[in-house]
Amino acid sequence: HLILLFSLFLAPAFADKESHKTNQNFSSNNASHKRLKRDWIWNQMHIKEEIDTPLPHHVGKITSSVRNNYAKYIIEGEYANTIFKVEETSGDVYAFERLDREKKAEYELTALIIDRRNNQSLEPPSKFIIKVYDINDNVPVFVQKVFNGSVPEMSPVGTSVTKVTAVDADDPTVTGHATVTYQVIKGDEYFTVDDSGVISTTRADLDRENQSTYEIIVKAKDAPGSSGDSSTATVVITLTDINDNFPVFKHPSFHFKVPENISVGGEVGRVKVEDVDEPQHRNTKYSFVRGDYRDTFEIVANPFTNEGIIRPKKPLDFEKVAEYRFDIEATDPTVDLRYFKSGGSRSISTVTIEVTDVDEPPVFTKLPYEFKVRENDPEIRTLGSVWAHDPDAAKRKIRFIRRRASPNGDYIRVSDTGIIQLPKPLDREFSSSYNITVAAQEILEDGRPSDRESHAQVHVIVTDENDNAPELVYPEEPRVCENAAPGKVIIRISATDKDEISPRGFFRYSLATEDSNFSLVENYDNTANITVKYGQFNRELAKIHYLPIIISDNGDPELSSTNTLVISVCKCNEKGNFTFCEERAKQVGVSIQALVAIFICIFTIIVITLLILLRKRHKKDLSSLGRNVAEIHEQLVTYDEEGGGEMDTTSYDVSVLNSVRKNGMKPEAVPSPYAQVQKPPGNITSGAGEMAMMIEVKKDEADNDRDLLPYDTLHIYGYEGAESIAESLSSLESGSSDSDIDYDFLNDWGPRFKMLAELYGSEP
Repeated sequence: HLILLFSLFLAPAFADKESHKTNQNFSSNNASHKRLKRDWIWNQMHIKEEIDTPLPHHVGKITSSVRNNYAKYIIEGEYANTIFKVEETSGDVYAFERLDREKKAEYELTALIIDRRNNQSLEPPSKFIIKVYDINDNVPVFVQKVFNGSVPEMSPVGTSVTKVTAVDADDPTVTGHATVTYQVIKGDEYFTVDDSGVISTTRADLDRENQSTYEIIVKAKDAPGSSGDSSTATVVITLTDINDNFPVFKHPSFHFKVPENISVGGEVGRVKVEDVDEPQHRNTKYSFVRGDYRDTFEIVANPFTNEGIIRPKKPLDFEKVAEYRFDIEATDPTVDLRYFKSGGSRSISTVTIEVTDVDEPPVFTKLPYEFKVRENDPEIRTLGSVWAHDPDAAKRKIRFIRRRASPNGDYIRVSDTGIIQLPKPLDREFSSSYNITVAAQEILEDGRPSDRESHAQVHVIVTDENDNAPELVYPEEPRVCENAAPGKVIIRISATDKDEISPRGFFRYSLATEDSNFSLVENYDNTANITVKYGQFNRELAKIHYLPIIISDNGDPELSSTNTLVISVCKCNEKGNFTFCEERAKQVGVSIQALVAIFICIFTIIVITLLILLRKRHKKDLSSLGRNVAEIHEQLVTYDEEGGGEMDTTSYDVSVLNSVRKNGMKPEAVPSPYAQVQKPPGNITSGAGEMAMMIEVKKDEADNDRDLLPYDTLHIYGYEGAESIAESLSSLESGSSDSDIDYDFLNDWGPRFKMLAELYGSEP
C-alpha cells in the first residue's frame, strides 16, 4: 500500500512536468505537431496469494504522464481481462480470482494508453509484472509413499540406512515457508532420522535371524514451531545377512549302509546341517574328531546344499571291516567372531557306516604282470603264472581265460590254472612286446563259471638276440664321372639292423674284392665313403659297375651281409657336372601279399566270366524255347492280330479245328464249309490239309519235348473274336458251358493233354 501511495504522490509532479513540455513544443492549432517521449508512471505490483477478502482484489495502479481527458487505459496479455482487469480512466488494476503462488508466481502484462475517440496510442506499450506473495499454505509432501532401505545386521549405532525426501511447494526464499523437518513416529526405538532425511540405526543388536525387516513411519512438517499440517511416509528396512552363525547338525547321529563293492570316490551318504545364515554365507567344513578312519573316508561339503558327502578313499572289504564308527565336526571358518553369539561353536555328530557283503569278483595278487623272454629261444615254454583268489567267504575256485591280445594271434596262451605259456618262440623283430588281458572267473558249486570276473594285464617283453645281419641303406643312384680323379668321393653309405644296437655298437664296412676302381673309407660313425681308386673310367668297357660291400655288426655272434652297390659311369663337362647317364633297369620286387592279392583278383575275374557264360547259355536255351513257343503261338494264338470274326478270312482255314472239336476226332484233311468262303482275289488260301498236318506236327513235338510249357493255357489258346466261326480256342471256360461236345478225343493227344482229358472227359 505504501508503494501504491508513493506512486500516487509522484504522479502529479510527473504530469506537470510533461504538461510544461507540451506547452512549449506544440500548438493546439498545428495539425502536424511533433510529440516528445512521455513516460509511464508506476512501480512493480505485488499481491498476496489466497486473499480471503471479497473479490475483486486491488493490485495496483498504472499511470501515464499524458494529460488528456480522452485518455483510456488498456492492459493486454495472457491473463488480461480474465484474471486481471484495469479501470480505463484511473488505471487501477484489479484481480478477479484468488491467486495461488504455487501454481503461478508472477504474471507479465502489457499496459497501453489510447485516445478513446480514435483509438490512437498516446504512449508506446510498456510491459509490467505482477508478483504473487507467498503465504505458508502448503504441507510438505514426500516424493514417494514408500521408501526402501537396507543395513547389515549387527551394525553399529548410527549406521546410515537410507534417505527420505519431502518437498514443500511454498516459496523457499521466505524464511520458514519451505523448511522441512522429519521425525520417526513409529519404530523410533530402532531407527532415527535427521533434518536432512537420513535414517540411521539406534541399536547395535539388530539380528536378521530374529527379525529380518522393519517397517517404520516418518513424519515431515514445516519449520520447528510451525503449527501447520504434516505428511507421513512408510520406510521398509531390510537387514542384510552377515556370517555370524555356525552350522549345527540336524541329527546327533547318522547311520548308513553301503555295499563293499562301492567304487572309490562313490557316495556313501550325506550328513545334513542347519545354518541360519543365507546361502552365500554358508561355508561349512567337516572334519573327523574321533576314529581312525581318516585314511578310509573323506567328507566333502556340497557347495549348493551345504551337506557333507561321505566318500571312500580306498576299497572297502566286508571280510576285513564290517562296520565303521567315527565322530565328525561341522564348523564355519569364515564366521565373523565379532558378532558371534554365545552358545559354543562346536557341532559334533556320530557317523556309523555298515558295510554289506556282496559277491565280489576274484582279486589278482599282483597288478600288472610282466615277464621277459629271449627271442627265438625254443627251450622256453613257460614264462610264469598269474594268481587270483576269491575275496568272499565262499573261497571258490578260480579259472583263468585269455580275453584280448596285442598283437592279435596265438602267441601267448593262458592255462586254466593261470600259467603263461609260449606255443612257439617269439620274434622280437615282429613285435618287441606282447600284451594280453587275463580274466579270472569264479567256478560255482555246480561247475558253471560265474558271471563276475576281474582282469589283469600281462606284459611280455622280448629281449633281443643278434639274429639279423645289417643291411645297406640304398641311397639315390650313385654316379661317377668317367674322368673322375683318384680320391673323389662318390657317395656316403650307411646301414641299418633290425636288431637292437647297443650304445657301443657300430658297423664295419669292407669291399668284397679289391679288384675294382673303387675304394672304401670308414668314417667311424656307422657310415663309409665310396671313393675313386685309380680314376679314369672307360665307358666303352663298362657303363655300370656292381660293387659288392660287406657290412658286419658288432653283435654276439657277429653277423655280416654282402650288399651290391650299383654305380653308373656318366659323361661330365669340364666343371664335373653330369651330362649323360644310361638309364638303369629298376629292380621291381613283388611281395607275397601283393602276389596273393593278384591271385585273388585273377580268380575273381575267372569266376565272374564263368557266371556270365553260364547266364548267356541259359538265356540262349530260354530264347530257343521261346522261339518254339512263338511258332505255335503264331499258328494258334496271334490270329486275332488279323482282325476278329467272319470278316477276316484271308489267312487260315480254322474249320478244321472246329470240326475236330465237334466230332471228337483227330483232324483230317476234309472239306469244310469255312474253306468254301469266298476270299478276296489275289490272296492265297491255305488248305485244310495243311492246317491239320501242322497241328499234328506241333502236337507231336509237344508230346515228346518235356521242357516246353503246357499248351492248354490262355497263353496258347487265344480268343478269335466275337464274329469268328471258330469261336474260342481256349478251354478255360468250357467247363461251365452247356456244350454236349465229347472231349474223349483229348486222351489221344498225348500226356500234355492228360489234365484236360480228365477235366473234360466223360463222368464215371
